[in-house]
Amino acid sequence: MEIVFIFLAVFLALLAAILLLRLICYRKQINHIKEQLSFLEAEESNFLLTSAYPVGKTEELINALNRVIEKYRQNQRRLSKANRSYRESITSISHDIRTPLTSVKGYVQMQKRADVPQEKKAEYLRIVERRLEELGDILNQLFEYARLEAGEFQLDLQRINVGNSFAEIISMFYEDFSVRGIEPQVEVCREAMFIQADNHAFSRILENLIKNALVHGKGDYRFTLTSDEGYAVIAIANETEQIEEKDLQQIFERFYTTDLSRSRRTTGLGLAIAKEFTEQMGGSIEAFLQEGCFRVEVRFPLWRNV
Repeated sequence: MEIVFIFLAVFLALLAAILLLRLICYRKQINHIKEQLSFLEAEESNFLLTSAYPVGKTEELINALNRVIEKYRQNQRRLSKANRSYRESITSISHDIRTPLTSVKGYVQMQKRADVPQEKKAEYLRIVERRLEELGDILNQLFEYARLEAGEFQLDLQRINVGNSFAEIISMFYEDFSVRGIEPQVEVCREAMFIQADNHAFSRILENLIKNALVHGKGDYRFTLTSDEGYAVIAIANETEQIEEKDLQQIFERFYTTDLSRSRRTTGLGLAIAKEFTEQMGGSIEAFLQEGCFRVEVRFPLWRNV
């Protein structure tokens, strides 16, 4: 009986020693994690938590904490990128607004001079009017894009005859092409095609694509409307020296302006607005560049309940 008590006492002593050792390891592991977290809090580092004394489920805790840290870092990187983009956007907007305003101010001051002939004053007035129109376009695009991003633009989807709208909007730019001595090639499918879209949004898509072609194109303008496997396909194409292959991945991003066109008066919002409207109405939009020919292709599913 005495031997049993001795054995039990030894067993309990060993168990207590093991538990004490395990407790010490837990404490050291927790202190190790705490020190590493304090370091990460104080320093910007790609360092992740490590295990000093693998015991119990502390390894699982460390892995879970590392996942949280990685997610936090990814969010920080996204936030930093968004802030940088925001600052660049503000700079771009300021420049776009300041340029026509500076021009207007200069021509108004010249108009006030007594030694300026009347015909020159009339010319300056026309220039001021054009600059104010440019400024109005910039502000309208900014306001429209802000509403789109905020989800404030309510679409009124209706059955639209694509061919009629396509021809009507192209005709609005007849004078712009005529002044340049250009006659674009227009091809419209004879088949009547209908899509579900908002009239204003659809018009803005085409207007922005044509304006983009006028700003960046140098010739061979081609506007086509075709039917392809249940989709109405609109393509706006033109020769260009302003767009390169590397621009295609960012061409629909807000405020994006190509390196070769930074001197042109453009907000970089036209294609971004076209993309937003297109996707909100269930369509798709893509840009292509082949041998100096830039083409934007818009697809909308055809309305089948005709």
